[in-house]
Parts: sequence; C-alpha cells; structure tokens
Amino acid sequence: MGFQSLARRGMCEVLRSFLTSLHPAKIPRTSGTMEDKRNIQIIEWEHLDKKKFYVFGVAMTMMIRVSVYPFTLIRTRLQVQKGKSLYHGTFDAFIKILRADGVTGLYRGFLVNTFTLISGQCYVTTYELTRKFVSDYSQSNTVKSLVAGGSASLVAQSITVPIDVVSQHLMMQRKGEKVGRFQVRGNPEGQGVIAFGQTKDIIRQILRVDGLRGFYRGYVASLLTYIPNSAVWWPFYHFYAEQLSSLCPKECPHIVFQAISGPLAAATASILTNPMDVIRTRVQVEGKNSIILTFRQLMAEEGPWGFMKGLSARIISATPSTIVIVVGYESLKKLSLRPELVDSRHW
Repeated sequence: MGFQSLARRGMCEVLRSFLTSLHPAKIPRTSGTMEDKRNIQIIEWEHLDKKKFYVFGVAMTMMIRVSVYPFTLIRTRLQVQKGKSLYHGTFDAFIKILRADGVTGLYRGFLVNTFTLISGQCYVTTYELTRKFVSDYSQSNTVKSLVAGGSASLVAQSITVPIDVVSQHLMMQRKGEKVGRFQVRGNPEGQGVIAFGQTKDIIRQILRVDGLRGFYRGYVASLLTYIPNSAVWWPFYHFYAEQLSSLCPKECPHIVFQAISGPLAAATASILTNPMDVIRTRVQVEGKNSIILTFRQLMAEEGPWGFMKGLSARIISATPSTIVIVVGYESLKKLSLRPELVDSRHW
C-alpha cells in the first residue's frame, strides 16, 4: 500500500507539472518562487484580507499626512499670494512661517484635515472595486488604471472638498495679518483661539457669507484638477514600474521599482495638472465664482508662469509622500494578502 500511495503521488506531481507548464496562471504552485521575478504581479481586490487592509490602511494614511502636511500648507499660501508679496519660494515660506508661528504654524488646520482619512479609505476602495469591475470588459492595465483612478478621485473629492475649504482657510491664518477672506477672531488677551475654536469660527463665517454652498466652493475646479491627476498617475505609475523592471536584474526587489515609479508618476501628473490646481485653490480661498474669470485674471496679472505657482512645493511634497504612499500601499496590500496567496508574490 505504501508503494502504491507513493506511485500515485508521483503521478500526480508529474501531471501537475505538465498542467502548470500549459496554464501557469490557473494552477496554484507549491513553491513561493515565481517563474519570472521581473513580472510585477498586481494584487487585486479579490486577493486581499479586507479587515487587515482597512486597519493597516488608516494607520499608514495618518503617518503620511503628518509627514507631508507642512508642504501642503506652504503650497496653498504660495498659490494664493499675489505675485511674491509674502514669500519668494518654498524654502523662503518654510523659514518665514517657522519664525513667525513656530512648528505649530506649519500644522494650521491639520486636525480638520485628518477627517480626510475617510475620503482616503473611500478612494482606495473605489479604486480597487472599479479595477475589478473594468476587468470584466478589458484586461488592459492602462484602461483599468485610468478608469479606476478617475472614479476613485470623483468619490474622494465629493467628501474632501468641504474639509479642504475649511482647512485651507485655517492654513491662511497668520499672526496679526489677514491673508484669506476670513480671519479667526482672537481672545481678549490677543492670542488666537485654540484649534477647534478656530475651526468653529471659520465654519460660522463661511455659513454666514456663503451658506452651505460655500463648503463646495471650487468643487468643479477640484474635480477638473484631481480626476485627471489621479487618472494620469496610475497608468504612468505602472508604466514606469514596468520599464524599470525590464532594465534591472531579476533579483531586484519589486518595491524598489515601485518606490521610484511613484514620484516619477507624481511629477508627471503634477506638471500636467498644476494650472488647474492653482485655479482651484484661488476659487476656494478667495471666494471666486468663475473658473474662467479666475483663469483670465491670473493670466492678466502674472502671465503663463502664474499657472506654475506652487509647482516646486507640490513636487517636493509629492516626492517623499509618494514614496511613502507607494511603499506603504504596496506593502499594505502584500501584508493584507489572503494566507494562501502570501508565498505567491515577490517583494
């Protein structure tokens, strides 16, 4: 009986090897190694343990926001200022804010901005589910990335814009000066009110002046900025990763390609969408009602280069944040793999 059992097992292994050579993607492998480690396998929604994915995802997103928020604040101030009336560039703005307000000045509006954690989770969920849906109609990774990225941004911006409007007005607060449309009132001793007091003050002023519509000021401009940005980023990200993987040794970790591809894709998307980002910020902070009029005014006042304002701050903030996001997100997906798939992915 022992010999017959061994013979049957041997025959099964031979048959399995034969079938695997014909259809390698359909037959699970007993070994964790991949046939070609250069081939970057994309982890799809159905491969994930959803509980791990969301718990790790929230923690990762919070750490990223803490690290990049100061540059987001600087970018906002650079885009709203007239010419170079306050700051002469990213580094100059960083130094002046630090001197005037200290480290806390670089985190004005941060507590309000943390509510965008909700939109972040909605973004990744929409992205992954849309990829799964589109795969029924097209196997092209570019098509899936383009449609999923745009759809995810549409959902996320619908949640994010009201939070952005409030946090941007908080970002524009400077001691003793009025920079934006609304100014937080100080207490009798001349000091600014505490964080949530400032937030309530700004919300009341927006409601009084603009009503509920004020919280969606710049919504169309946001969609015109972030939907193309997201739709462009994902295809370029996968494109750069594939190109790098074909140039590097087989044993090079995939996470290295992905960490380099993220900032390259972010820089590409930033250059293409920065003009609309400048317009969006001005519409939201200065209370303008027309994208076209804002475009004309900016062109008349500062010329074509006005549309590149804040680009360096955007790329500087995007580079480290995108590396962290990409490494974090790809690691998150690998850590969230269903147990039976763990050994089938190369890091």
